[in-house]
Amino acid sequence: MATQSFAQRTGRLQEPKLWIGGEWVDPVDGEIGRSIDPSNGQPWAEVAFAGPQDIDRAVAAAREAFEGPWRHMPPVERAAILRRMADIYQARAPELAELEARDTGRAIREVRGEFANHHHFLHWFASLADKLDGRAIAIDPSVHAFTTRMPIGVVGAITPWNAPMLTSIWKIAPALAAGCTVVHKVAEMTPVTAFQFARIAEEAGLPRGCYNVVPGHGDTAGAHLVAHSGVDKISFTGEGATAQEILRTGAHTLKRFSFELGGKSAHILFDDADLEQAINAAVGSAFAVCGQSCALGSRVLVQRSIYAQVVAAFEQRAARIRVGMPLDASTHMGPQAHSAQLAKTLSYIDAGQEGGARLVAGGARITEGAMADGYFVQPTVFADVSSDMKIAREEIFGPVVALIPFDDEDDAVRITNSTRYGLCAGLWTRDLGRAHRVAARIEAGTVWVNTYRYVRWSLPYGGVKMSGWGRENGVEAMDAYLETRTTVISMHGQFPDPYAS
Repeated sequence: MATQSFAQRTGRLQEPKLWIGGEWVDPVDGEIGRSIDPSNGQPWAEVAFAGPQDIDRAVAAAREAFEGPWRHMPPVERAAILRRMADIYQARAPELAELEARDTGRAIREVRGEFANHHHFLHWFASLADKLDGRAIAIDPSVHAFTTRMPIGVVGAITPWNAPMLTSIWKIAPALAAGCTVVHKVAEMTPVTAFQFARIAEEAGLPRGCYNVVPGHGDTAGAHLVAHSGVDKISFTGEGATAQEILRTGAHTLKRFSFELGGKSAHILFDDADLEQAINAAVGSAFAVCGQSCALGSRVLVQRSIYAQVVAAFEQRAARIRVGMPLDASTHMGPQAHSAQLAKTLSYIDAGQEGGARLVAGGARITEGAMADGYFVQPTVFADVSSDMKIAREEIFGPVVALIPFDDEDDAVRITNSTRYGLCAGLWTRDLGRAHRVAARIEAGTVWVNTYRYVRWSLPYGGVKMSGWGRENGVEAMDAYLETRTTVISMHGQFPDPYAS
């Protein structure tokens, strides 16, 4: 009797080949892994994972494409391909959103809203492809000096599991616009949408080898990509400890690195704020993406005069968040993306209670009904948190928010900056002077005033301190994928013999 395949047995998704050099190929030393549906703990997709030899093949294909057609293609033609990719992506966004919701556990209503904007990032970077200008440098009339920008080469893009498609586009689009080629090491927990992006690139006419998809484990495929002498740059989104290991592993090649890392962002509510709007934003930015985003306002700092009111509002709002199946359009929040993250989130909830914080809402895994076998956690709120508590210092990456009281501007700034992270922050006030004063003192790459999580393709995004190096999005993103060449031309061509006398 013939053995049935995984797809035949389950009716679920299969992606058994890697995308290397413009072809679907079997892994050489990788494996066929399974992506787990976090809503039930069961495999829902069978996916090819790369090993070191597969990484070698992908890097060779990317190098050939870089040295061949891509870097020499007129920038306006590169832009045209990116625009075609954007248009195809826009048409397929609903399908892609459903795949990502299934793979990550995020609520489909949230994912659909995000995916409806992804194509704008591709169009934005297409618009920059033919604007990579250098500058003329005036020295003296005897020379003409100028700079030009040149693509850095082969880029290893390593993307995370929490928002896999968005973080991928943030790297792939500027790299391609600059004339680089990409080897994409996708997180093994949520690899599915990258294969669809490869199909979009192929349909749009991206030359073979410019984009290669090689999901795999970090300690094998990822480490080999980082150490590879044929890779000119690593762009990584993830946690700080992994970034430190990437630096150690890749240091011998002196390749370039950029990092978008963690955050423990403060969301500051002053007592003169429009409180209804501030609470809307604070609750929304605490529990979006199942709490699994480095940009979320996981520390809510509240001025003491309104503290009790805000704590009560958080308790009420958390209770009405509908936790449920990701593909149910009525669901507000789905499960944690994988079992290890579930365990981590629950451990921090325990740490909050042990550390003396007051549990206001949630605080447990959901173990009943249809969600019993999934990785679901109640939206959790801790009040009376101090800056020395573990839940205030460390990134939890789950639906757990810490409410911290403060006295005045100086106190708010002190608490905000009392962290090793510096990715984002937000503040709410009607006082324009206070908005400027406080924003200027916050150690973060982005500060939002009277809004939160306002992220757009044209706005640079990234952190300071342990939140990363470099910026994604905006014109600044292109710097990560370009080198500067200085050319000096003598206007008279004379060079006296220094040893004539």
